[in-house]
Amino acid sequence: MYSTDDTIVAIATPVGHGGIGIVRLSGPQALDIACSVLHRKKPLQARHATLARAFQSRDSDNSPIDQVLATYFKSPASYTGEDVVEFSAHGSPIVLERIVTAAIDTGARLAEPGEFTLRAFLSGRFDLVQAEAVADLVDAVTPAQARVAFDQLEGTLTTAITELDTDLFDLVSRLEASLDFPEERYHFVSRSTTTAKIQSITERVEALLADGRRNRVLREGRQVVILGKPNTGKSSLFNRLIGVDRAIVTTIAGTTRDLVTETVDLNGIPVRLVDTAGIHPSDNLVEVEGIARSRKAGEVADLLVLVFDRSRPIEQADESLLQETANSRRLFVLNKTDLPSLWPTDRLNAEKGRDVVETSMSKQVGMDQLRTAMVRALGGNELQRDPSSISNVRHLELLKLALKSLNQGAESVAEGVSEEFILADLRGARTALEEITGARAPDDLLHHIFKHFCIGK
Repeated sequence: MYSTDDTIVAIATPVGHGGIGIVRLSGPQALDIACSVLHRKKPLQARHATLARAFQSRDSDNSPIDQVLATYFKSPASYTGEDVVEFSAHGSPIVLERIVTAAIDTGARLAEPGEFTLRAFLSGRFDLVQAEAVADLVDAVTPAQARVAFDQLEGTLTTAITELDTDLFDLVSRLEASLDFPEERYHFVSRSTTTAKIQSITERVEALLADGRRNRVLREGRQVVILGKPNTGKSSLFNRLIGVDRAIVTTIAGTTRDLVTETVDLNGIPVRLVDTAGIHPSDNLVEVEGIARSRKAGEVADLLVLVFDRSRPIEQADESLLQETANSRRLFVLNKTDLPSLWPTDRLNAEKGRDVVETSMSKQVGMDQLRTAMVRALGGNELQRDPSSISNVRHLELLKLALKSLNQGAESVAEGVSEEFILADLRGARTALEEITGARAPDDLLHHIFKHFCIGK
């Protein structure tokens, strides 16, 4: 793990030009280093924005870099729990890098990814769930993702896990005390009460798991691939869904030769939408490669949107596409409803599809129905209005371990074995719960989690 005895510095705002950029210092020498960069003899006042100039290192030309606002947060009332100073400067990457260099020349060390939040965790400002929520909040691309991440940052999941662990601790304590009276068995807690308490905790863990499985859709997003013959309206549909003319649309069949992707927000679900080359027999090497990529994209999709031109008779290419995708999750789009239909109205009813949506891209008809059908097919209707605060895969896997241990404990009680065996199972459940919040977290786990953070956070 990283050292926590030194002072670290990094740019805390995204790479690129902006009106304002922030450089953050944290550690025991943060105030001294900041005053040196600002050429100040008088210390900064805590929680007071001070207008000053930042200068190059005294070892260089010592020229001014920029006019900044410096804000000092005294330990422990800071993000990291250490002394923290933040410089708000003009958002030029060159300016911000020069301030970082000046701080390094004065004794700071460049921060590693996630090191500020790691220090917040180590100082007790956050537990591990809240620390991971910081990264999720930074990475959120939809309001629903941000809401779940902020819910975790506020500590609602921590509260739920802590309540489970507290109840388990109480039961474990009673069973451990009973071991001192082996001839009486279940001296401080009855067998029936033990069963009931384990069942109650198990049900709450199962409820968290059920909510978590649904909310993984929000956290991880889904991939939707649009498939169909050339000139059925796939690219027009893609453009309508993303709201801009991203894919080229012409009356010439086979305009799309490669995959075109874009991320859209569908009812809070981040969806990676993929437009593909039209699937049909071809001798053109470029088209053949594009069609092969279309099929590969379809194989890993969470949902296929199959687009058919209802104004043209059903062809073998249509039938082949239906057969190839029979085992996939899919919905059907019958496009060009503004033209006379040459498709039998019940042709798709027997197919393994959740919905059939009729659209007209030229008249912009059916898009609301299509979005609704896509959300339903992706499981979005199962998401709660105020979603549960659990969505992290690590948390879900540990809850599964806790559930397995609880079930084993319940079986041990039912079999009438000694409290010692039941305790082993319940302690296993507690270990899993405590690893979620970081009460038990080995260094390699912490390193794995925080190395995925952005630098400056």
